[in-house]
Amino acid sequence: MLCWGYSSFGQPGIGSNLQVIIPEPQVYGFIHDRNVKEVACGGNHSVFLLEDGEVYTCGLNTKGQLGHESEGSKPEQIGALAGQHIVHVACGESHSVALSDQGQLFSWGAGSDGQLGLTTIEEAVTVPRLIKKLNQQTILQVSCGNWHCLALAADGQFFTWGQNSYGQLGLGKECPSQASPQRVKSLDGIPLAQVAAGGAHSFALSLSGAVFGWGKNSSGQLGLSDERDRESPCHVKLLRSQKVVYISCGEEHTAVLTKSGGVFTFGAGSCGQLGHDSMNDEVNPRRVLELMGSEVSQIACGRHHTLAFVPSSGMIYAFGCGTRGQLGTGHTCNVKCPSPVKGHWAAHNGQLSGKPDACKYHIVKHIFSGGDQTFVLCSKYENSLPADDFRTINETRYTCLINDETIDVWRQKLLEKNSSNSVNNVVQILSSAACWNGSFLEKKIDEHFKTSPKTPGIDLNSTRVLFEKLMNSQHSILLDQILKSFESFLIPQLSSSPPDVEAMRIYLILPEFPPFQDSKYYITLTLPLAMAILRLDTNPSKVLDNWWSQVCPRYFLRLVDLYKGAVVYLLSGRKTLLIPVLFSSYITAALRLLEKLHKVNQKVKHVEYDKFYIPEISSLVDIQEDYLMWFLHQAGMKVRPSIMQDAVTLCSYPFIFDAQAKTKMLQTDAELQMQVAINGANLQNVFMLLTLEPLLARSPFLVLHVRRSNLVGDALRELSIHSDIDLKKPLKVIFDGEEAVDAGGVTKEFFLLLLKELLNPIYGMFTYYPESNLLWFSDTCFVEHNWFHLIGIICGLAIYNFTVVDLHFPLALYKKLLNVKPCLEDLKELSPTEGRSLQQLLDYPGEDIEETFCLNFTVRYI
Repeated sequence: MLCWGYSSFGQPGIGSNLQVIIPEPQVYGFIHDRNVKEVACGGNHSVFLLEDGEVYTCGLNTKGQLGHESEGSKPEQIGALAGQHIVHVACGESHSVALSDQGQLFSWGAGSDGQLGLTTIEEAVTVPRLIKKLNQQTILQVSCGNWHCLALAADGQFFTWGQNSYGQLGLGKECPSQASPQRVKSLDGIPLAQVAAGGAHSFALSLSGAVFGWGKNSSGQLGLSDERDRESPCHVKLLRSQKVVYISCGEEHTAVLTKSGGVFTFGAGSCGQLGHDSMNDEVNPRRVLELMGSEVSQIACGRHHTLAFVPSSGMIYAFGCGTRGQLGTGHTCNVKCPSPVKGHWAAHNGQLSGKPDACKYHIVKHIFSGGDQTFVLCSKYENSLPADDFRTINETRYTCLINDETIDVWRQKLLEKNSSNSVNNVVQILSSAACWNGSFLEKKIDEHFKTSPKTPGIDLNSTRVLFEKLMNSQHSILLDQILKSFESFLIPQLSSSPPDVEAMRIYLILPEFPPFQDSKYYITLTLPLAMAILRLDTNPSKVLDNWWSQVCPRYFLRLVDLYKGAVVYLLSGRKTLLIPVLFSSYITAALRLLEKLHKVNQKVKHVEYDKFYIPEISSLVDIQEDYLMWFLHQAGMKVRPSIMQDAVTLCSYPFIFDAQAKTKMLQTDAELQMQVAINGANLQNVFMLLTLEPLLARSPFLVLHVRRSNLVGDALRELSIHSDIDLKKPLKVIFDGEEAVDAGGVTKEFFLLLLKELLNPIYGMFTYYPESNLLWFSDTCFVEHNWFHLIGIICGLAIYNFTVVDLHFPLALYKKLLNVKPCLEDLKELSPTEGRSLQQLLDYPGEDIEETFCLNFTVRYI
């Protein structure tokens, strides 16, 4: 291992070397026969983690930050941690934290701001202590700022503690410093890959490259285009499309590494630590242009300097503050552009083959930086390992994923039941939306990095495969645990306002779980999920609509069938399943979700509209009674609560009714409206009699007097003198000079003769297409346009009075009535030959259309 930088307190661990500033790399070898795994640097102390889990420290010890009584340049082992196998270490300004292989955290050093997480405030803790509040969690990552800490648990929960002067804990406005770990709920559901702390600012990185920053922002170190501090995590939108895979923080600046090996920096630049050939601050993430020609695989930030490792050349570059030798260039001056660190470097021994001086080269394994120091772990030439690549995420250190391997391990744990702790860990992960959200990423050509309000970034096929595996009898115990976790924890805890689109994948994943299709779980799983979806705020609800519009039709149809089945199930058992209030809320949730799906389908047409029909409705519900309830409700009339509790107006959701049910609805509606119109006329007549004005009495029927010889003209005249209210009365037709009483037959004859007359070619209102036997509106009409209005009234009256009229219009007419845009398929229905010809033009692959088809862009109109 090599090191360089400031060593006035002995923190680089050079031993008896009295040199205060080490301006170029020096071999560090306090342990010759054992390998160092990690190095963490504080303000004036350093912590060394060995491969065997032992921890050594050196440097200043005024606050007990070394964890032992010694002080100085010689690293000493922390005896209090000898019984633990430590896998990760981190340092703040004057405190230290160690993570064991059991997921437990130990802290020591300065504690005046609560940065030790021990619940009590102590000036100094000289011996490592267990952070008991996190005992029920399996911690995977920890990062320290100057006076605060961040920790990521296996189930995706994120904890912070310590000083909160600038909002660096992410707990919201006016939250004081915290002496014990506090959960940051504003990131719930996001599968996190990394947490990183700067001096007084913090970052979290999702598995799909979303970057969230908060805390101090006086120099723009959060990359949010301003210099305003943030008390809660904020999405750094400018980095969303960059595929960020790693973050490193300095005192007041930040560096991020992308999947393609690019480096972006932002924040304080007064020492040149941003590498932009200037000393200016940057409030927006900006790419380091000097490094654009190379792929960077490692980055590390010290207090005011930055390092980057380029594996293709084996070079380490440094930039920023160099007054304490922390750049390793051999000079003690600031550098504002990436400059090579002095020495002979290589990424692997393959780069050294054939070189006579190969023994002079150091094969880089991992770079570490903090405070004003830098360390580089190197491999031996004989058995060198490839340099670590921060772009390859270490799966053991981010939010636990649910896959074939983990479910096999958990199945074994649940069978053995050897530890309540291990069972609890399984339950926590299965109950975590973050774990599920990160488990089925679409990794083909890094598609999941494109996650957005329009793209979910998950592979639903892999979801289906895993769930099918879980349904095997060998996983029955684990399946029971999943069902309990979903019912008791996961679904009830789903937020109405998810912090990011990555937290919303759970809404696509859960319906793929086979028990959701089982009526046994409708009440405990399927309907609560519908309620959670309907609770979503406007923007996340739109995101889900967008995602539904992107899924395959088969998935969409399963979702529709799922909630159609739930409706039928509820209606079938409405008298025995639930008390009326619960029945009402559950069936309303199922119907509203179907309505939401129906609106999505209207835009993208995943399935035919009839797939929303529920044929069983007619046999399960009295449609006339249901429509009456709906009619009274629409009219603003009060209905007894007991009645409303026992019935949900299904007529509010007409898309679930098939043609037979809709016919019955229309008939019921017409009967109700007729009755209202008749009652209104009778009431008015009573009033007229009381006021002795019987001549003003009105008929309770709509009576039309027409002559057969002038049927169209008379009908137009008669209808024009009646009001809209009159049109709602039952129709009676009287042909002049005929004695027949209209009991329905005369009305039918009237409609038949009138429509036949209106469709006569002499009026030029419609064009007949013999190829399809359909009609369409003519552009050479010989009558006034109000005749079309008359036809509309006639059609409405016919339907309203239960008379079938024979009008052969194409589907395009009804699309226009519904504001649905017609397409070429509609033209093919009306005029098949013309439609097919246009389709051939569209399908023709060549560019010589005019010559081939003897056509140009001229329309001939006669």
